[in-house]
Amino acid sequence: MSDYLVELQGVSKKYGTTIAADNINLTISRGEFLVLLGPSGSGKTTILSMMGGFTVPSSGRLIIDGEDVTDVPPAFRPTVTVFQDYALFPHMSVYENVSFGLSMRKIPRFERDRLTQESLETVGLAGFGSRRVHQLSGGQQQRVALARAIAVEPAVLLLDEPLGALDLKIRRQMQEELVHLQKSLGATFVHVTHDQEEAMSISDNIALVNQGKIEDYGPPDRVYLRPSTLFAANFMGDSNILEGKIVSNQGGKTLVDTKIGRLRFEGEYRLGANVHVSLRPEQIRIGKAKGSEIISLGEILVSEVVFQGTHRLCHVRAGKEKDVKLLIRFPQEHIVKTGDSMSVFARESDAVLLND
Repeated sequence: MSDYLVELQGVSKKYGTTIAADNINLTISRGEFLVLLGPSGSGKTTILSMMGGFTVPSSGRLIIDGEDVTDVPPAFRPTVTVFQDYALFPHMSVYENVSFGLSMRKIPRFERDRLTQESLETVGLAGFGSRRVHQLSGGQQQRVALARAIAVEPAVLLLDEPLGALDLKIRRQMQEELVHLQKSLGATFVHVTHDQEEAMSISDNIALVNQGKIEDYGPPDRVYLRPSTLFAANFMGDSNILEGKIVSNQGGKTLVDTKIGRLRFEGEYRLGANVHVSLRPEQIRIGKAKGSEIISLGEILVSEVVFQGTHRLCHVRAGKEKDVKLLIRFPQEHIVKTGDSMSVFARESDAVLLND
């Protein structure tokens, strides 16, 4: 039995001349929580829709649990999709909504009742079976949709921006509950979102989608801290992007000149190439550079300070001419004012040389 529960092999989807998904190759392990992340129109929902059978690929194959399901209708796939609007039936009770899928599968009544009650208990809605949908909060309606989905015990649960309609506090609570639910069931979840923080907080792996292609893929900390491309660095939260030029390749090291100084990277790249370097705001620290693995970023001038609770976000100017704009996150206890000047540094290993 393959470790991969889901395999997309060269999957593409075209609408006329528009390519919504372009030669997608992706594997999802059993028990994995994968997030398809990307901006609106990137193709992430199209990819999810093809997994669920609601969209037929123009080319390629889609394998689930060892079976080719490329042309199999949604009702006959081992998948269930939870939509952003939940798709609950307002004329039915909570119990009837949750048991609906089981009824369609002709599950015997006694077994249907057991699975329905177990699912409601799993999502924290034991005792809510007799209520109507309109009597529930947004978070409770989301739980009903999840209960209905897990009741039929799908091999893969597909979630299409299910938290998008919730307010911030409830959304964060539901993020935690989704992770707990996925781990407790040992199930495979594929979740679509455009929210970077949400993606990082719930996923085992992130597939970052851009213009129909998978731009970057990996665990959330790797995608954030070591982005593979310029797009990934820009999309995955705030980042300082520095333009540079490769001026030396020696002994497996590459030197890059930027407006805030010379940076060194592992590996050898094309001499004279124009490149971009990424450095996250929280990776820049106050003080003089000390040690061979530390790089000085020179003197900065603070132009704006925004208190954001857990930290102070500072807009600063750097470089000899103070013509380089940077973002820096300082700890909340560090009092910084507009007009302050100070030396800053970063660890050499934090800077990332990007593929454009």
